Amino acid sequence: MAIPVDTFFLDPGFDGTLQQQIQQHVTEGVLTGVLRPGERMPSSRKLAQHLGISRITVTLAYTELVANDYLVARGRSGYFVSENAPSPPEFDLAPRQRQDSVDWSRALGQRFSGFVDVIRPPDWRSYRYPFIYGQADMRLFDHQNWRQCALRALGQRDFESMTVDRYERDDPRLIEFIVRNILPRRGISARPQEILITMGAQNALWLAAQILLTQRRKAAMEYPCYPGLREILAQTRCGTVSVDVDADGLPPEALPPDIDVVFTTPSHHCPTNATMPIDRRRQLLRMAAERQFIVVEDDYEFEMSFASSPKPALKSLDEGGHVIYIGSFSKSLFPGLRLGYVVASEAFIREARALRSLILRHPPGHIQRTAAYFLSQGHYDSQVKRMGQAYHQRRGVMEQALLQHGLLGPDRATAGGSSFWLRAPRGIDTAQLALALRDRGVLIEPGHVFFGNDRPAQRHYRLAYSSIPSERIPDGIAVIADSLRQSGPN
Repeated sequence: MAIPVDTFFLDPGFDGTLQQQIQQHVTEGVLTGVLRPGERMPSSRKLAQHLGISRITVTLAYTELVANDYLVARGRSGYFVSENAPSPPEFDLAPRQRQDSVDWSRALGQRFSGFVDVIRPPDWRSYRYPFIYGQADMRLFDHQNWRQCALRALGQRDFESMTVDRYERDDPRLIEFIVRNILPRRGISARPQEILITMGAQNALWLAAQILLTQRRKAAMEYPCYPGLREILAQTRCGTVSVDVDADGLPPEALPPDIDVVFTTPSHHCPTNATMPIDRRRQLLRMAAERQFIVVEDDYEFEMSFASSPKPALKSLDEGGHVIYIGSFSKSLFPGLRLGYVVASEAFIREARALRSLILRHPPGHIQRTAAYFLSQGHYDSQVKRMGQAYHQRRGVMEQALLQHGLLGPDRATAGGSSFWLRAPRGIDTAQLALALRDRGVLIEPGHVFFGNDRPAQRHYRLAYSSIPSERIPDGIAVIADSLRQSGPN
């Protein structure tokens, strides 16, 4: 029996190639029982004419389906659904109405859904002026060389790195590059056994909090701070204290005496971008040695230092093992990579490795090996240089536009980063401002999430320039300035 050509159609919203869409149409037809073993497929010529595409596209799709045993080729007779193709399930997959009788208010032992992070719409790319933080401009990324590194990692010589279960171990090539090339740029010397690969910086912060904190211990965090860290600390049920930052970041003298762990972002404070001076860093380390507390250093965006060379990392000044250093490739490569690392004393890394193995064993081997090739072949250095030049230009354009419209205050002198931390005039709620700006094609990040619920600050907002080209920045800032004027007191 021949399968009618009208069975096939193209979905204009399909996320993939035409060849992939044909393959998916056939596999879904087999798995749902619409296409049955022994039935003859439309010829490649007829299907190509019906769909209005190239015949070679259909032929390639059929060839791939034969390789996966969904179809079989029979001489001059054409293609047929394979007798060895997966069988559709015997039970009914149709959705059924269900009355949930579980009282989840009692069944849930812990709640995590109350966390409020910076809200970014999924379709942010469709906005003309997306001043949102943490998203990459794909035009700056070296996709071709990343693809070549990924293909090399899939080669037979490296296939084991993707298929083997390393248990708690990491890719030695990636570790070696971090030891020899990444850490020396921050003045850090470390051995391989003092490094752990993580699923980004947030995963590293969670590991540190789980290992270091209990209900009887106290942690200090910057105020304002990264909202994800505040929630991570809340889940440990430890005591917390917020320390107000100033133009130089976290002031060590403001730390209370009974602190066990201090979380800080000295290179670029989140979200103000303040950079901690060397003398303050040394003071913090002296206090850590005297009081025997641990410092967790989140060294994000250290590559994006425009006004001067990056300051030495806290970890590079640490002589007593009091600093746990967290780095990430999410900002310097792309956020979806979710690859970071922790550098700390071997005793801590041993516990972190054991805890990580209980959750995810290790980050995917193929991702680790691809990153190792991309870094070791010099593509990473070129990428950072290209991004740094683009961000430096965008920062200059944004600073000029903000000054032109009177939106930049006197505390604008920060060394780098990829955003500006701003404050609106009195009487303006930036959460409401953000909603109003969406209707005008502008995305900003209101600042209240960085302060938490204890002392909400409605006037702050963050403008990032990592995901918006330079030529759009002035017009976007003009729209923000106009909205601020309209929202201000009459």
